[in-house]
Amino acid sequence: MIAAVIAAGGLIGVPTAVAAPCPDVEVVFARGTTEPPGVGGVGQAFVDSLRSQLGGRSVGVYAVNYPATNDFVRSSAAGRDDTIARVQAMAAQCPTTKMVLGGFSQGAAVIDLATTAMPPQVADHVAAAAVFGGPRTAFADSLSPGPLPSIGPLYVAKTIELCVPNDPICFEGGWDMRAHNAYVQTGMVNQAAAFAASRI
Repeated sequence: MIAAVIAAGGLIGVPTAVAAPCPDVEVVFARGTTEPPGVGGVGQAFVDSLRSQLGGRSVGVYAVNYPATNDFVRSSAAGRDDTIARVQAMAAQCPTTKMVLGGFSQGAAVIDLATTAMPPQVADHVAAAAVFGGPRTAFADSLSPGPLPSIGPLYVAKTIELCVPNDPICFEGGWDMRAHNAYVQTGMVNQAAAFAASRI
């Protein structure tokens, strides 16, 4: 009887943790300043557009975990560190997954900083990067004094940088803050998704 109970007990399997399968593509996206946690409006539109252009390939999404506050120095540094940690982890755990980096506004600065600081060996795991409204102007510098970031050298050729004309954050002499929020409406998100899809 005891043996039968033990034998029966042996049939009840203990659930084992199964890692989620690696996606074909993963988008690592940093939202803009003061957007709620997640990938933000531009990021979601970019992910949706990219998915529609990749056929049946699986697309994972990672929202960079950072404050996205007006304390630009601390906030963007936290985003840089989280981006680097995610890219390195994916490169190690899912070496065949092609990564696409993206960021809007402060999130673009996060991607700039991360690509500058990442170890060279992970660059081959990143197929493309897309930055929208990145800080490139004297006005942007006045919001957070110090050297403005730029994409790391190993990523320049695989990066598309988008700036709506008159966006004062990225367009020197720009004067219209509404332009800073027009990346979806102007079609630039779809343009960036097409660029990324062409490199995957």
